[in-house]
Amino acid sequence: MKQAKGTWTEKEARHLLSRAGFGGAPEDVARLHAMGREGAVGHLLNPTEEIDAFPMPDWADRESVIASMKDQFARRQEVMRETAGMTPEQADKKRREQLRDLQRDSRQKALESQGWWFKRIYQSDAPLREKMTLFWHDHFATSFQKVRRPALLLMQNALFREHAMGNFRTLTQAIVRDPAMMDYLDIQKSSKAMPNENFAREVMELFTLGEGNYSEQDIREAARAFTGYTINRMDGSVMQSERQWDSGDKTIFGKTGRFNGTDVVNLIFKRPECATFMAGKLWEYFVNDSPPEGVVASLGKTLAENNHEIAPVLREIFLSEEFYSERALGVQIKCPVQYLVQMLKELEVADPPMGFPLIGQTQLGQVLFAPPNVAGWDWGKAWINTNTLLTRYNLAGQLIKGGAMSFDGRMGGMIARRMGGGDTGSKVGFTAIATEAERNDTTALVDGLIARFFGVPVPDKLRSSFIAYADSKKGVSFTDKELGELCHLMLSTPHYQLC
Repeated sequence: MKQAKGTWTEKEARHLLSRAGFGGAPEDVARLHAMGREGAVGHLLNPTEEIDAFPMPDWADRESVIASMKDQFARRQEVMRETAGMTPEQADKKRREQLRDLQRDSRQKALESQGWWFKRIYQSDAPLREKMTLFWHDHFATSFQKVRRPALLLMQNALFREHAMGNFRTLTQAIVRDPAMMDYLDIQKSSKAMPNENFAREVMELFTLGEGNYSEQDIREAARAFTGYTINRMDGSVMQSERQWDSGDKTIFGKTGRFNGTDVVNLIFKRPECATFMAGKLWEYFVNDSPPEGVVASLGKTLAENNHEIAPVLREIFLSEEFYSERALGVQIKCPVQYLVQMLKELEVADPPMGFPLIGQTQLGQVLFAPPNVAGWDWGKAWINTNTLLTRYNLAGQLIKGGAMSFDGRMGGMIARRMGGGDTGSKVGFTAIATEAERNDTTALVDGLIARFFGVPVPDKLRSSFIAYADSKKGVSFTDKELGELCHLMLSTPHYQLC
């Protein structure tokens, strides 16, 4: 694939930061631009921020998880003893009370987990690592809705971050024995008497090869290989029961042997379709839905030749001529998490209003740790419809103008109860967005805001409408209120939904 040549512009630096991260303020773009093209890509691929820079909640460390599981086991035993002499109605009531307590605790920890990760995405100095962590969360999708122990999903999140730009095969080997994934796809129930063919199908179709690159026999035989894996409910570790594992010969992709789950993954990664499949997903995630002829094959070759290491593929994408072409600039619809984080960064919000990130995710259809199914979220045009577009405009106005947060629906009500409502004042950094002197020249002000919010030129008619609006406010003192209204007008356009 042809490498980008010529002058490295701030527009290109902004594009790189938006796609390989979650955008940023003009100062962030300027820092990346100063590194040069190759230096900027190298900086993103090799972050200096420690991977444990954002400690997880105390209850999510391994020792606490083990202690919690033991405590839950002891409480179940105690309830069993207490209900032994009760009537069926009394016993049922006691068990339901215990279940409600567990569900309440799980919901609270889920909210804490979602808040923790959003904060990390927003504040991290390793944006590409977080962007890839989100990619893997969507690719290997699991959800709080099925996995009721938030600590397992946080541990999985740490696994994604550890291998964010590392080896695809190593991560896949880890994920097929990951407790959260096993719980989500019920692999711990797979035995030689009843193999879980659904799990084997997801591994091939959704995780590694893509539809049509395997046979039904491959699925049946792989399902036999994945039998016998169980989760230790006392400490969350995974083991394989020799009694429940089907140790007989299996024929997968024309190869025969006494394969187990590890062997199946190794066989998959010898297939050429595996590298091509992942190369295509990475291109769509970072560039666009229509790769030029030969691009995916070229990236797949890079992935295979580098033993399925992800970083060389990302480097090739971010240094390519195509990545900075007009076909790639400003054409990708921001997913809700991207939209919220990038808006907060571009509005210079140091401390997001309480509840705003999760309410925004809920209303826009992408809640961290809660993809809709094992296939993850639908991307691209699926993010936008009449309702979500209006919601985006309203969220921008709510953030800029301040005021009580809206807690609609079941999730909103839970957030309100857990977090105590929303902040009422705007936290936008208006002074950083435009100094008093900059507000006096409305044309220059508008052009500066266009560069900040859009990165690419907007149609002349739209630019003129922004200038006309600013001029209409100039007769009054151009305070933060008027600047906020101008910003809201810009953010309430279809153009701002793209990056």
